[in-house]
Amino acid sequence: MIKKILVSQPKPASEKSPYFDIASKFDVELVFRPFIKVESMSTKEFRAQKVSILDYSAIVFTSRHAIDHFFTLAKELRVTIPEDMKYFCVTETIALYIQKYVQYRKRKVFFGTTGRVDDLIPTMVKHKTEKYLVPMSDVHNDAITVLLDSKKLNHKEVVMYRTVSNDFTEEEVKNFDYDMLLFFSPSGIESLTKNFPDFEQGEIAIGTFGPATAKAAKDAGLRLDIEAPTEKYPSMTGALQHYLFEVMD
Repeated sequence: MIKKILVSQPKPASEKSPYFDIASKFDVELVFRPFIKVESMSTKEFRAQKVSILDYSAIVFTSRHAIDHFFTLAKELRVTIPEDMKYFCVTETIALYIQKYVQYRKRKVFFGTTGRVDDLIPTMVKHKTEKYLVPMSDVHNDAITVLLDSKKLNHKEVVMYRTVSNDFTEEEVKNFDYDMLLFFSPSGIESLTKNFPDFEQGEIAIGTFGPATAKAAKDAGLRLDIEAPTEKYPSMTGALQHYLFEVMD
């Protein structure tokens, strides 16, 4: 029986989040507790990469973390972002988040619908004269580089933030009594094994989002009860609801 679920993400800001509907519908307790946290690179670390933000005419954002750390670093470096800078974002939600830092103008903000960079490529190719800068985490693969290279786009990837384990307190370790754990990145799996070196899954259900997270979980010897996204369930909340329907039936 699933009664208490740990979601390894920050608590949603909106009460309209599907997670709260699930909690109500299935009478389960959801605890939002990130296993990882994100820290900015220092200006010294950024400068060591020998990248000048103003050499680029367009920025590619894959997450809100990337937006936060891009604008934070620009401010610390005393770089004024030009009004005509273009922004390419993997979702509309991420695109709208830019408003936190600059005036939102549709003519300079473009976004995809799937959350994948692949979905942005046709739009980026239409703007093939742009020089693209892609802020990234220290934990990344070469998928974006290979993809943009294949379309002969002028681009540069730069590390602007790092992902570190968000360590559990002794009290949290003692009270770790969840029936299900949901993970969204390989770093979350690493944090689990770091914080709980003797972790035994037993009856605890585990769900993962994204193929890299699923692989990390399997490599760590964990049994996966939920893998998202799928064609039928593109979101974690959709996959979770389906799973709970099955086990609560």
